[in-house]
Amino acid sequence: MVSPTIIVHGGAGDWPKSKQAAGLSGVREAATRGFRLLQQGKSSIKAVEAAVIEMEDNPVFNAGSGSTLNLVGDVEADAGIMDGKTRRGAGVALVRRTKNPISLARLVMEKTDHALLAGKSAERLGEAFGLPKANLKLPERVYQWKQAKRRMEKGVLGDFPRNLKLIRSKGQSILGDTVGALAIDQNGDLAGADSTGGVSLKLPGRIGDSPILGAGLYADNRIGAATATGVGEIAMRLVVSKSTCDAMRSLTAQQAASQTVNMVTKMAGRGLGIVTLDRKGRYGVAHNTPHLCWAGVTKNRGLVSQLHR
Repeated sequence: MVSPTIIVHGGAGDWPKSKQAAGLSGVREAATRGFRLLQQGKSSIKAVEAAVIEMEDNPVFNAGSGSTLNLVGDVEADAGIMDGKTRRGAGVALVRRTKNPISLARLVMEKTDHALLAGKSAERLGEAFGLPKANLKLPERVYQWKQAKRRMEKGVLGDFPRNLKLIRSKGQSILGDTVGALAIDQNGDLAGADSTGGVSLKLPGRIGDSPILGAGLYADNRIGAATATGVGEIAMRLVVSKSTCDAMRSLTAQQAASQTVNMVTKMAGRGLGIVTLDRKGRYGVAHNTPHLCWAGVTKNRGLVSQLHR
C-alpha cells in the first residue's frame, strides 16, 4: 500500500501580485479536492481529473473558463490525461465550447482507440456523452487580449517574433500557462492530467504540449509521472515529461525535475516549469521562470503550497 499523494500546479511564468493570492488559493483547493478523493479510495485518474476541473472552473488560471485568446480573439483550449497503470492516455485540442476539456480528454482515452482529437469532432464526442458546454471567452480575457494585441502590433512584445513578421507582411488573416495534476493512489497507480488555454496571441490552430503524451505530461507506474508548464514548444521539442520520467529510474522526483530544468535552460533557454511524482509518492518541483504556482498534499506532510521555489 502506498500513501496517497497529489501535486498540482497552476502555471509557470510571471504571476502579477494582484493574482498571487488567488492563484495560491486555487491550487490549494484543487489539491485538496483531489486528495479527498484519494482518501476515499478513489483512483488517481479520478483525483487528477477532479483537481484539474477545479482549476478549469477558476478563471484565475489559463484553462477552461479562464483560457486566453488566440490572435483573432478565439478560445482554442487543449488538455491531456494519462493512466500510469495501463500507460493509456489521450489529449484534445482546439476546444472552444466544452466546459471542462480535461473530461473530454478522459472520454477520448476511455471510449475511443485514439490518443488525440481536435476541434469540432472532439466536441461532438463530448456532446454525445453529455458533457456540459460553456462560453469560455470571459470579458477579462477579452480585455487582456486587446491590450496584448496592441502591444504586439507596435512591436513591444518580444514573444513570437516570426509570427509578428508574418502579420506585418501577410496581414492578420493568417493568423500561457497550463494547469496540471499528478497523483498516486493507495494501489500505487499513478496518473497525470493537464489543461490550458494556450499561449496568448498564438496563431489560430496552434496546438501546444498539453495534449501531447510525453511532452506536456507522462505517467508510468514503473517509474513516475510528470507534467510541464511554460512554453509548450520547448516541452514538445525536448519531450520533457517523458525524459523526466525516465530520469526517475535512478533519481528522486525532485532530482529529476531539477535535472530536466537545468538541461532545458542550457538547450533552449528559460520558459519551463515541471512537477514530478515518483512511484514512492515523493514529489518534486522545478522551474526557470519567475514563478510557479503549486500545491501538494500527502498524508504525512499535509498541504504544502508555494508560488515559487
